[in-house]
Parts: sequence; C-alpha cells; structure tokens
Amino acid sequence: MPNTVVIAPDSFKGSLSARLVADAIAEGWASVRPDDELVLMPQADGGEGTLDAVEAAVPGARRRSAGLVTGPDGRPVPGEWLELPDGTAVTELAQSSGLPLMASPAPLTATTRGLGEVIRAALDAGARSVVIGLGGSASTDGGAGALSALGLLLLDEQGEPVPDGGAGLLEVLRIDRDELVAPPAGGVVLLTDVTAPLLGPSGAAAVFGPQKGASPEQVAELDRALGHFSRFLGGDPLAPGSGAAGGAGYGFAAAWKARIEPGADYLMTLSGLPSAIGEADLVLTGEGRFDDQSLGGKLVGQLIGLAGAERVGVIAGQVTASGGVWSASLTELAGSAEASLADTAAWLREAGRRAAEELG
Repeated sequence: MPNTVVIAPDSFKGSLSARLVADAIAEGWASVRPDDELVLMPQADGGEGTLDAVEAAVPGARRRSAGLVTGPDGRPVPGEWLELPDGTAVTELAQSSGLPLMASPAPLTATTRGLGEVIRAALDAGARSVVIGLGGSASTDGGAGALSALGLLLLDEQGEPVPDGGAGLLEVLRIDRDELVAPPAGGVVLLTDVTAPLLGPSGAAAVFGPQKGASPEQVAELDRALGHFSRFLGGDPLAPGSGAAGGAGYGFAAAWKARIEPGADYLMTLSGLPSAIGEADLVLTGEGRFDDQSLGGKLVGQLIGLAGAERVGVIAGQVTASGGVWSASLTELAGSAEASLADTAAWLREAGRRAAEELG
C-alpha cells in the first residue's frame, strides 16, 4: 500500500541546500518505492538556507539584491534579501556574515556589518517589517557591526568609532543612537535555533566562540567585551536566545526591541509543515550533524516532537544522538567523513534508499 512521506530536511551546511538534500533523499526513496507520495518541504531554523526555505514556502516571494556588502572579514560579498508579498523583508545573517565566507577564522575581528547593510537596503526599498534569520555567524560582536551599519555610533574615549569585531567592544565608552535607523512599523522578528544567553559559561562566546576559531583566552576576552557592550546598550543579556549568532540576538533585541522566536517553529508554520505531517505516514528529515544539540530547539528536534519519534527518520552527515528515531549516517555509509563530503548527494540517495527499505 502506498505511503505518504514528507521529506523536510535542513541544509547540510557548506555542502548542499535543503532543497538539494530533499531532492536526493527523494530520489533514493523512489528507487525502492516508486508508488509512494513524496512531499518535499525543505526547511531551515534561522541559519543557512532560511531564504531558500521561505522562498519555497511563500508564493510570490521575490529575491532582491542588496549589491555588494561588507563580508565578515571585510571583503565584499553579494548581499540578498527576500521580499514577501505582504511587504516583509526576510534576511539571513549567514548569507552575508556567515562563517563559510571567511578566508580564515578571525574570532576577535569578524563582523556582522554586512547584515546591517542588507537590512538597510531592504528598508530603503520600503520593507514594512523585517525577519532576521540568525545562525551560522562568523563573529561574536553582539550584532554591533550590523547596528553600526544601521546608524548606531559606538565611540571610544576620543569620540572615534570603535573597530568592527567583538574585541573592539572593549573600547566602547559611549553609544550615540541619534542616527540609528528606526525599526520598521511592522516590527522585527529574530529567528534562532538556540536558547543561549549573551554572557557566561552558556553564552555566545563560551559555547560558540570555539567553533569560530577562538582560543580559551579569546573566549574570555570576547565574553568580557560583550558584557562591557551590554552595560551601554541596555536590554537583557540573560534573555534566552540573546546569545544567538555571536550575540546578534541580544543586539537587535536591545536596540530595536526585536522579538526572538524559535526559527524552526516559525518556518514550519510558514510552510504549512504541521498540516502536512498530520496527513503523512512518515517524516524524513536531516541535517549535517545529528547530535544532542539537535534535540534542543533545532529543526530535527522540533520535528521529532511534532510527529513523534516512531514516525520520524533522520539522515545526517554524522550521527551521535539517538532521540529514539531511525537514523542513517552518511559518514558510516561512505566509510569516512571525507568520502561522504566528496559526493554528498550520492550518499543521500543511498540513505534515502535504505530508509525506504527499512521504514517503507
């Protein structure tokens, strides 16, 4: 008897978009069970692939160029945003300020300035509200670079602008908000997949700094810098999600009163995924690495909670968690991480085939 299978993966960061991941899994499944109905709904949780997921979910969404913007290491990169029919601008920090855009890690100086330049372009084009996908950032600057691009002045003791990057925040002695662009009348929503606060042992620097190349000494310096910055900017540095994207969640919440929301939930609702799951026999999802963090607010964990572990299969580049679900590791199928990365689409097709054999 044919089944209805919803295929709703996240992107495999640095490898394939969520759309290409879904396509490959579907090809593998269909090679075994060609009569099943496959519903492809690529997803995101606020990080890399957010623009793709929203574009696929919202009829009439239109890509807009922001021109060249400042990349995380200062080199220019092309900026993009998504214009929705209701006047909402969707932006993705990873697209303009993400870690893969770096020539080499620079944890003390990487900046989110490009994100602010993209948002400014969207506002200049008449955006009535803004959604900012937070995730995949190269920096730990508390969103200071982005806010500076939007007119916030961070000044040192000589009244000069402080350098971009997290370490520069230690030089801030005054903040001038007079030139800060006002947030759009429709408000600002921040999409994130973490609940980390800005500061401390579970904060932006401590948890995510090492992923961006920070040594223990640099992590301590960045945490001090963020704490110093927060004393001038105000807001709540302990709010859940304020540590997202190197503290960009905190920066926009404090300066623009932006609302932090779980990105996976927001995008699942936008795409109609809960309704599709209700009519499905099985849900296949996936991400680059399925680990304990996946179960704490990321897309895969949210889908397991929504559909129930018995109806979910997870395909990932690496698998170190269980979650009570069927799973397939591309690294194990290919024999090594290097082999799986060399032809990710082929191993996703193989994983999809295995899923059909074992779950269909």
